[in-house]
Amino acid sequence: MSSSAPLIGITADSEEPKDGARSDYSKYPWYAVRANYCGAVREAGGVPLMLPHEVSLIAEYAGLLDGLLVSGGAFDVDPALFGDTTRHETVILKEGRTDFELGITRAMLKVDKPILGICGGQQLLAVALGGTLIQHIPDEINDPLPHEQPNPRHQAGHDITITPGSKLHKITGVESAPVNSAHHQAVKSVPANIVIDAVAPDGVIEGIEDPARDFCIGVQWHPEFHISPADVKLFEAFIAAAKKRASV
Repeated sequence: MSSSAPLIGITADSEEPKDGARSDYSKYPWYAVRANYCGAVREAGGVPLMLPHEVSLIAEYAGLLDGLLVSGGAFDVDPALFGDTTRHETVILKEGRTDFELGITRAMLKVDKPILGICGGQQLLAVALGGTLIQHIPDEINDPLPHEQPNPRHQAGHDITITPGSKLHKITGVESAPVNSAHHQAVKSVPANIVIDAVAPDGVIEGIEDPARDFCIGVQWHPEFHISPADVKLFEAFIAAAKKRASV
């Protein structure tokens, strides 16, 4: 890896022990990032850096980083942040994490640095761009696929259709690809300037992008598992865009 390898921030997950009880890691609050997020960035030529939820350091992070990967997690964006006045009973919040992720995403958008949102990270990116979310897929989609797939996450759960002419299509070179699926929410709507670049067979939005930016893409699946060559190409394009931005 060369000294010019771009620095990629990866948003961390966090846990608060319940009533002082020990979690699988510690009886005190902790951060974590699944190893294959970091591995996918490294294999594509980037330098991964886990980001703790320090809101006061967002400006420093945005100046330091060449790209941002907003990771997924077993929680949801507060519906109030996209204009909903009710909250589905399945919604789980991590307000400190969401505050940080929205802040760092908006800061990176402001300076037009590459952003890749993955699973819940796509949903966060959609909200940052002015979109809305489906709070619980089974309640809003007729005859939905099992988007919380029963088989392991390193295996495919269903296929997606990629929009011809989109940036995602140009990157992957395919109009369909197998993906994994680990979510109960999804993007519901996006502003007119944002492109929906992938959908599932049941109509659930699987990918979004901002064509006005060099690289601003969200995907509903987890490409860090490298289920198909399209996943590898997506990370390579993300790191290439970050390297290009770093040289400006």
